[in-house]
Amino acid sequence: MNVEQIRAANKSQTVRDDITVVIPAHNEERTIRDVVRGVKLHVPQARILVVNDGSVDDTGRAATEAGAEVISHPLQKGNGTAVKTALRAISGGRVAIIDGDGQHDPADLPRLLDRLDHYDLVVGARAFTREEGGRLRTAGNLFLRRLASFLCEQNVRDLTSGLRAFHHHIACRFLHIYPNGFSFPSTSTMSFIGAGYSVDFVPITGNPRPAHTQSKLRPFHDGFRFLQLILRVITMANPNKIFFPTGLTLVLIGIALSIRNLILFQQFSGGVVLFLAGGINIMFFGLVLDQFASIRLQERD
Repeated sequence: MNVEQIRAANKSQTVRDDITVVIPAHNEERTIRDVVRGVKLHVPQARILVVNDGSVDDTGRAATEAGAEVISHPLQKGNGTAVKTALRAISGGRVAIIDGDGQHDPADLPRLLDRLDHYDLVVGARAFTREEGGRLRTAGNLFLRRLASFLCEQNVRDLTSGLRAFHHHIACRFLHIYPNGFSFPSTSTMSFIGAGYSVDFVPITGNPRPAHTQSKLRPFHDGFRFLQLILRVITMANPNKIFFPTGLTLVLIGIALSIRNLILFQQFSGGVVLFLAGGINIMFFGLVLDQFASIRLQERD
């Protein structure tokens, strides 16, 4: 079944408030049946949509046999692309996303969906332990969460959780921002918060990663990409959170250096001028970007 057929089926249905559970999957033949059956058990009223992202095994067939609708990519395009494909095939209502590798418990889905009565995005927040990825990965996750919390001015308890629920019409506002790769969770969380939507974090307990799968994340390379995405999203939503502190820091350094030079050498050096001018320019540049960001959000509203 392709995207056009899915859309046509949606338009022929009259539903009060659709619930769609999206399961991005790549080579998850061993676990996808149990995940689909778990979703059917705990959210029986939901439509289950599996996006088979270029799997070379029988993921698509297994999902169909378990009772899910399946959209298949001819080649692997990435987790973010799989989610975007699903969002384009859904007509509206509430959407939940759960990984296809069995790490998440479908029993948590009703709690997340119920919270959408009061929130725009609900994220399943995991309890991080050192055993989940070693010291390096644990430290990296902690750093990125704290950076995201600072930039968003909200406590981001889990930046990368793949288990989440949201309103379809709001998530579609940010389709142009979502990346094609693995970092859809972090980008969507930052986008919702940056645009002023209400985001809640519900504690969940993740299942151990299945023995036949392994994490595709590379600590240094992917950690740097996470950092880039965080800065990119917050720059589009709230540029002054980055540019104003940076510019102010340079101005203060320039003032401190000028006082030092005047006291010790009775002169005003060129380096001080660079710090002061650079800091002032960065602050004004942030103000201009902030106006563009506000106009862009208003246009999408």
